Amino acid sequence: MISTGRGAPPDVVVLNDDGAWNWLQDERAVVAGHRLVVASVAMGCRDPGREGAVEVVSRDLRNGEQIRFTLHREATADQRARWRDDHSCPALLVRSDGRIVALYGRHGQDERFYYRITQSPGDISAWTEERTFASPAGSRVAFPQLVAVPDENGGRGRLYAFYRGIGNKLMPSWARSDDAGETWTVGGVFLQLPVRVTPYVKYAADGRAAVHAVFTDGHRVDFNNGVYHAVYRDGAWWNSVGERIGSLTEPVAAKERTTEIFRANADSVAMISDLALDAAGRPVAVYSVQLDTRRRRPRPIGADHRYRYARWTGSAWRDQEIAHAGGEMHAVPDDDCTGLAAIDPQDVNVVYLSTNADPVSGAPLISRADGKRHWEIYRGVTADGGATWTWTAVTRDSTTNHLRPIIPVTSFVPSPVVWLRGEMPMPKDFNSQVVMISGGAKE
Repeated sequence: MISTGRGAPPDVVVLNDDGAWNWLQDERAVVAGHRLVVASVAMGCRDPGREGAVEVVSRDLRNGEQIRFTLHREATADQRARWRDDHSCPALLVRSDGRIVALYGRHGQDERFYYRITQSPGDISAWTEERTFASPAGSRVAFPQLVAVPDENGGRGRLYAFYRGIGNKLMPSWARSDDAGETWTVGGVFLQLPVRVTPYVKYAADGRAAVHAVFTDGHRVDFNNGVYHAVYRDGAWWNSVGERIGSLTEPVAAKERTTEIFRANADSVAMISDLALDAAGRPVAVYSVQLDTRRRRPRPIGADHRYRYARWTGSAWRDQEIAHAGGEMHAVPDDDCTGLAAIDPQDVNVVYLSTNADPVSGAPLISRADGKRHWEIYRGVTADGGATWTWTAVTRDSTTNHLRPIIPVTSFVPSPVVWLRGEMPMPKDFNSQVVMISGGAKE
């Protein structure tokens, strides 16, 4: 049985009064020591000079002290507008010495990524000068995701930047750093699907030697797509059952060589939300599926989306629907962007999701405060591997939307939960704040 509860409303803290992110940069929120650090890009709604500014904010989880730092801001209005896009949000990584790497770029506009590193552990008030690394000419890079593989590079550790766009092929690509992000070597494409197909990928590392990837076999607006899994380990890519399917230098040539989680069909289209690993290092994914998709386009806004939860048991993927996701978030047909869902990396039996429908019944969420339909945050808990869930409203009866939750890796209890509060008609048009539920005392 699946049930819902109301719960007590939490104390919500504003981290940044102007900010947004896409969900395909990771990590967007990290905890370094006792500080929560969250990346975003500003719209300029309150201060036009911040339009397109790439920013990080820090909150001390012990005393609540907050600061904000601008990583990148263009000098002219024209250039600032080119960075005003939720895809410009940085990916963050905490190095083994506690210093933070931030990697960012414009969405598919050129071959260049920008990066900076904090000068001291966990302190965002001072960074190195901005540097760049470039993929081959003609590339159009986007969606950086940073992971560490400590066992590589002779045990000295290696950082990987997984992203999209080498050679403008829209395929998953990689670069690596053997000096903790100070310099980068660009690699190549590691998953080669048919031309005009755009995979979307989420990554999760085990903190030792493995990096898991869950991806769709194309863009959700182009065709009815499925969801697949592969894992990088020992210089090679493997499917879920441990069969070698390629390497970083020998691209995986077909989705059929990976492991299928969700099979595409005539009435469904899938999109990745989040990926995490359980205590045994096994992958757990949450994603959305639109149930009333047809090949005829466009469709009306408001299609029926559902969230699904998939766990690798060690021998098979256990995958099931867990909640109603509501309708599209953006104000255009054919978009299929939901409010998104996130797995608590401290406990993969906990999921936070954004929906404008009751997660159990699917009834529209109409606020008693303004009589309008809004996206709200819910917390779900399962005690049986995902078969049944108990849902509790984190926000309710709001006068705006609550979108795109994320939970960082942390030892603070309870885990901070961060999301966007506001409006987001399009990726380049948003008026949202970065907010969080306060964390508790350290373990």
